Parts: sequence; C-alpha cells; structure tokens
Amino acid sequence: MAELSFLVAFFAGLVSFLSPCVLPLIPAYLTFLAGTTVKEAYSIKMRSEIFLNSVFFVLGFSIIFSIIGVLLQSVLSNVAYEVQTYLGYVGGIILIIFGLMLMKIIRIDALESEHKLTVKQTKVSYVTSFLFGAAFAVGWTPCVGAVLGGILTLAITNPASALPLMLSYSLGLGIPFLLVGLFASRSAKLIKLLANHLKWLNVVFGIVLVILGILVFTGTLPLIASLFPLENFIPK
Repeated sequence: MAELSFLVAFFAGLVSFLSPCVLPLIPAYLTFLAGTTVKEAYSIKMRSEIFLNSVFFVLGFSIIFSIIGVLLQSVLSNVAYEVQTYLGYVGGIILIIFGLMLMKIIRIDALESEHKLTVKQTKVSYVTSFLFGAAFAVGWTPCVGAVLGGILTLAITNPASALPLMLSYSLGLGIPFLLVGLFASRSAKLIKLLANHLKWLNVVFGIVLVILGILVFTGTLPLIASLFPLENFIPK
C-alpha cells in the first residue's frame, strides 16, 4: 500500500503545480522573488539567481509539509486499531468529497475561499523566497486545497507513512518548481501554451481521489496495492 500511496502523493504534488491558477503565475512569481523579470532571465547570472531562489522557495514549503508529516506520524501512529478503523471511515468520506470538489460536482465555499499569508520582502532574497515557500504551504489557495486536503486525509488514515507521503507530495510539487526556476524564460512560453489545456487534470485526479476514498472506507486499499506492486512496472 505504501508504494501506491507515495505515487498518488507525488502525482498530487504535480497536479497542484499544474493547477490553472498556480501554473501561469510561477515564472513571474519566481523572477519577482529573485528581483528580476522574465524578460531579463536570459543571462547566466539572473538564471542562477532565479534557480537559487526557487530552491529556497521549495525548501520553505517542503519543511512545512515535513513538519506536518512528523506531527501526524508521531500523534496518530500509536492510536488503537479501533480508532484507526474509524479514521478510515471518516477519511474515506472526506477523500470522496475532495474528489467530487475537484470534478466540480459539489462546492464547499469554506474550502474554496482563498487563504493567504502575507510575507514582507527582506533584504536577502533567499530568506524571502524561503518565507514565501512556507507561506505557500500554510496559506493554501482554492486551486490546491482539495488536492492537498486529499493527501493530508490519506496521511491521517495511514499515519505510519505520513512523513513519506508529505515528502512525496513535496517532491511532486517541488521538482517542477525547480525546473521552471532553471529555465524561467523558456518555461514562461511553454506554460502559456499548456495553461489552457490542463483543467482536465483536476478531473482525472478527482476521480483518483474518489476511488481512493472508496478503497480507504472499505479497507481494501492494502489489498489493491498488493495486487499491483510497483516492482512489476519497473524494468529489470
């Protein structure tokens, strides 16, 4: 079950990155943190500066997600089996709700409202980038709320794997950030071409969350994972 959950968490991070209200803003966001613009991002000096700022931005949200994973793992790992069973029931329902939200079948205004933390610029751009990354993790936007909420719910229902799940989510979200930071000027053009064609990803991942919710609720997720181990898909 662990390998399947980690793959889902990584894919969830990628879906969060590709969200329609996150993806188009990323090049301008990273260049702003580096104190430049996308048009000025062609020089080697500016490209390295943007990349370093993107590294600190990714570190910011990765550390916050890791702390959440450690807390969930330490608090919930030793709870009684009966409690974990009820967590599976509740978590399964929540996963289904988040999936339906991503597919726009239902709406919950409280979860779709925007929550932002304001961070002031500092004299050191790397510190600012790190703080903005941490704020990004805590002040989740409507676009990534259902996806992140689904992974958090999965972590709660499987507390022993909470930290690796959050790290997998951070990798799925962070690796594309680093690639954009490395190729900021080229990425901006590619993102403009892709932005209008990625809305279906939310629908696909919504279906994944609904299926996961059903499996978690019925306690059959470990059985499904054992039938399709990732080792079978890795060439030897």
